[in-house]
Amino acid sequence: MNGPGPLGAFLQARRAQLRPEDVGLRDLGPRRRVAGLRREELAQLAGVSVSYYARLEQGQSRGASAEVLDAIARALLLDDHEREHLDRLAGTARHSPRLRRPRPEKLADETRDLLRAVDGVPAIVLGRRTDVLAWNALGHALLAGHLDFLGPDVPSRRPNMSRMLFLDLHCQELYADWKRKARAVVGNLRIAVGKYPDDPLLAELIGELTMKSPEFVALWADHRVAPCDAATYELRHPVVGTVTVTQQTLAVARSPEQALIVCTTPAGSSSEEALALLRQSSGSRTPYADGVGVPEEPHRQVQGRVARDRGCARTRGPGRGNDTTLRRR
Repeated sequence: MNGPGPLGAFLQARRAQLRPEDVGLRDLGPRRRVAGLRREELAQLAGVSVSYYARLEQGQSRGASAEVLDAIARALLLDDHEREHLDRLAGTARHSPRLRRPRPEKLADETRDLLRAVDGVPAIVLGRRTDVLAWNALGHALLAGHLDFLGPDVPSRRPNMSRMLFLDLHCQELYADWKRKARAVVGNLRIAVGKYPDDPLLAELIGELTMKSPEFVALWADHRVAPCDAATYELRHPVVGTVTVTQQTLAVARSPEQALIVCTTPAGSSSEEALALLRQSSGSRTPYADGVGVPEEPHRQVQGRVARDRGCARTRGPGRGNDTTLRRR
């Protein structure tokens, strides 16, 4: 194994972030030559030998037991999310992953129907690499109105929210506190890498961001782990001005690797009024009547042709070779 690997890098980073006084040790002041705790101090707190702990950090030992991991997690003062991440990294270290090119992620019919059902609020569906698999008209207008609405329908053209946040000036200017949003995205990417260590496309994304964004490099080196579950952000939208939304992440039952992100506002607030204005301005520009992109599945196209005979209007999707249908409202 070359280098410490993900497990060793995580242990090193978290050890460096602990001060002696955090764990009840006496600080020896300027005589300390390392940031954070020494290896021998952490090993003593965890009740393991210094040589064994050193091998873990150096990527030379793959067989850490659950009891040892528990002890190290307590010594490092890990929270629940970080503890789960440690377990995933340790499990990955026990076997050599087989790198395979994954198939493009697909959106289930039920998920597309769910996205249509929440058409009153901005919503997007993200894949496990934060690729945008679909968005409704309001979600597109709020978060990425400068991009092609139909982009998510073609796997090779799908926008990626992590890439956009670090490399797209529009998205950087959208968030009033960009660094807080960036920190949340990086923490969530850390979880994804722990869950899918053998995903080459995810590795390519991390590599691209590392090469192109110094801000990403600094946050990635921090090794902090946190899911993007719910957070409130102030957005500076180019069309409707300042909007404060709470972005909430909802699990997709039949597609556990995907997530539905919805943006809500307090009832009667100026932000709710701003979203209403945005909905009016974006609705006329949406290429499809239901505000959701065209389904990719062939059987939905067959259903559409049958529905045409029952009073559906037939049209050709912009930029696509297949016929699609729009139901009359």
